[in-house]
This record gives sequence, C-alpha cells and structure tokens, in this order.
Amino acid sequence: MHHDQKIDAPSGTSIKTAQGIQQVRVPIKQGHPEEYEKIAGVRGGEWEGIRIHSVRLPGLVAHQEVIFGSPGETLTIRHDSLHRESFMPGVIMAIRKVTGLKGVVIGLEKILD
Repeated sequence: MHHDQKIDAPSGTSIKTAQGIQQVRVPIKQGHPEEYEKIAGVRGGEWEGIRIHSVRLPGLVAHQEVIFGSPGETLTIRHDSLHRESFMPGVIMAIRKVTGLKGVVIGLEKILD
C-alpha cells in the first residue's frame, strides 16, 4: 500500500518479496478451482502462484503486508513507514558506499555490512 502519487504497481518491494517466497516454495494455485472474477483483477495480480494486491490511497506513505495461510490459521507480517524520514538511514548508507560500487546495484541488502 502506497500514497496515491506512486505510479508503479506492484512496488519493487512487493516484487522482491514475491521472488523471495517463490525461491523457497513451489507454485500453488490459490482459491477455489472453479473460482471466477466478476470484476477483472479483484483477486490481484498472480505471479508464480502468489497473489499481489497494490493499493494507492491519499494519506499512505509505504506499507507492506504479507499474509501466509493454511487450514485454520494465518501468519501476517506487516511493515509500516509512516513518514518518509524512515527511508533516510538507508539513503545515507547508500550515499556513503556508492563510490565503492561498480555497475547497477539494486537492494540495500547488497551493501549491508
């Protein structure tokens, strides 16, 4: 979930999260076998058996929620950035390390010590 001025959907974070999940599990067809969407896209985008939903609303900054489910239970992991200042430690770290990098580097995890 992001502010209403974000133009890409899904976010890069959503894509990277789905890729990480995909690396440790086989694709699973979700939902009822005879399920159909009365309105196209209401079940979100589907990638490798993972449903991704993107919400864009005024007042949001950046929020990610991952819900895992099995019969009788769910596990929800959620992260909320309530202000853009929460991104500054990562920006500062990247600025300090950029002179020692070669090529394109995507993801702060590649420059963490």
